[in-house]
Amino acid sequence: MTDQSEVASERISEAEHAVMEALWDKSPLTAAEVCDRVCETRVWSMPTVKTLLGRLVAKKAVATEPDGRRFLYSPLVERTEYLGRESRRLVDRLFGGRAAPLIAHLAESEALSADDLAEIEELLRELRR
Repeated sequence: MTDQSEVASERISEAEHAVMEALWDKSPLTAAEVCDRVCETRVWSMPTVKTLLGRLVAKKAVATEPDGRRFLYSPLVERTEYLGRESRRLVDRLFGGRAAPLIAHLAESEALSADDLAEIEELLRELRR
């Protein structure tokens, strides 16, 4: 994996994110192996996967390595780095940089289960220690 500052700051689309998830679950993978993991559920073809992989390589989110006549693809950014960056963007853009209004919104819209609330309470207790 690489330092977050070395990775292009371009956003990863929802479709590209599906490819990243496949690579985060197991890598390196060939384009065919990525397609095996995502094409059926997304109703994509191999050319679609190759296009998405090409975009991710251009964004410096994925590395390629020649393997005979094919390429192996590996993520250059860790899932936790990506989630952290995207979470921060969401909070900054929609909630003025504050997480509390996000939690309040989720609670008010009934998007949080009792288990979610218990987990949040436990996290808060741990942070106070």
